Amino acid sequence: MERGPRDDRAEAATDEALRALAEPRRRAILRLVARRELAAGEIAAEFEVTRTAVSQHLTVLKTAGLITERREGTRRLYRARPEGLDGLRQFLDDMWASSLDTARRLAEAERGLTGDGLPATG
Repeated sequence: MERGPRDDRAEAATDEALRALAEPRRRAILRLVARRELAAGEIAAEFEVTRTAVSQHLTVLKTAGLITERREGTRRLYRARPEGLDGLRQFLDDMWASSLDTARRLAEAERGLTGDGLPATG
């Protein structure tokens, strides 16, 4: 099957989300803003790192499409974008389905069944 530009973009977005979520502090930030919109200062107060470090983490999450930023006066407010995880969710669903299919085929082969669940004749 031929891949198109849309497939390549979706895969690139999934790769970017995986890279962003590889860092534990970014996962923690995403959990915080998944519950409610928070100002950058409120997020930074939850961690024992500099505000600059938290700002860098927020930038990575925003670039990966996992959070949105909204300005309210001088404040920057952040909220999770659940749809930013769609590509990652699809990737994991595909991997899970493939793993289950492989496990089913191995179990059937071990029990001497064919792909349709009937005993093999031979």
